[in-house]
Amino acid sequence: MKDLIKDSAPTEAPQGQAAEPSGGQARALTTPAQFVAAGLADPVDAAALGQVAAEFKLRMSPEMARAVAAPGDGVARQFVPEVAELTIRPEELADPIGDDAHAPVPGLTHRYPDRVILHATKTCEVYCRFCFRREVVGEEGALPEAEMAAALDYVAATPAVREVILTGGDPLTLSPRRLASVMARLGAIPHLDVIRFHTRVPVVAPEKVTPDLLAAMESDKAVWLVVHTNHAQELTEAAQAALRRLVAAGIPLLSQTVLLRGINDDPDTLEALFRALIRAKVKPYYLHHCDLAKGTGHFRTTIARGQAIMTALRARLSGMALPAYVLDIPGGYGKVPIGPDYLLRAADGLWQVRDPKGDLHRYADPSAPLG
Repeated sequence: MKDLIKDSAPTEAPQGQAAEPSGGQARALTTPAQFVAAGLADPVDAAALGQVAAEFKLRMSPEMARAVAAPGDGVARQFVPEVAELTIRPEELADPIGDDAHAPVPGLTHRYPDRVILHATKTCEVYCRFCFRREVVGEEGALPEAEMAAALDYVAATPAVREVILTGGDPLTLSPRRLASVMARLGAIPHLDVIRFHTRVPVVAPEKVTPDLLAAMESDKAVWLVVHTNHAQELTEAAQAALRRLVAAGIPLLSQTVLLRGINDDPDTLEALFRALIRAKVKPYYLHHCDLAKGTGHFRTTIARGQAIMTALRARLSGMALPAYVLDIPGGYGKVPIGPDYLLRAADGLWQVRDPKGDLHRYADPSAPLG
């Protein structure tokens, strides 16, 4: 596999076009034939995978191809197309988290009063097979200037908005020049406190975390970055070096992980990931139950399974290494924690509290505030 991937970084696409590798060394895997040639997909499935590619974009970065230890492992399954993606279950949705239902202007989602999501681009360095925006990513490049201006005008005219979340696509696929322009315009909005990035780039394309990119991310606002990663095997030496560069630049790091059947839906795998993140100075933030995106049923486990995993992890890890297990309610109603319940009512009305070992302890809660 490694011999078929040449090193380098994809470049940002012109506005309105999907990104392609630059000339020279970069070669992401973007077609079924390339996945077959790399030994990651079965030649028998090539025709069916062509149907998958017609529905959903394919892209696996050179860094992630190098991270694969064996076909079908915890890295490969995240990016290699599967015939199972052609099975669409009745409950699956084109817009599972309600981006469109809460879009006051194109390119912006305003679901919560104090924060908005700015879809700066629809381009990614990789196209995850379980992505909740898988039907729209890859269709175009950066948000057109007229739409970007309208989105920023909306934020400037809405004082309740204190945080802008840059996502996409992946905002760190933007050129440093374009990203610096967006950051400067956000920095000029007085009521903003926080600019938050959600990105796969430091892990899947760590070579893009350059001094120019870090300079473009600078702001007088508080800048936070949430790294999307699902398996410790993704945290290659290059990825860890990219995270160190972000830490050295003074950017606080959080992580977001998707619970994926057959990839990380067991305590051992998630423990390894969360410990690796903490060592890299990344605080595990969210463990997402897999969204109801079309063709992703083979990745979803049950909520009960996720709760059991979280119970096991609480007995193994400090709170610093534990993310919140959350469900994004279909239809755009927001995220809610769905972790295990540690409080039960006893027959006499007192609380029973379950400890990390599973034992119950009585707790007397005051019937009214004291004082």
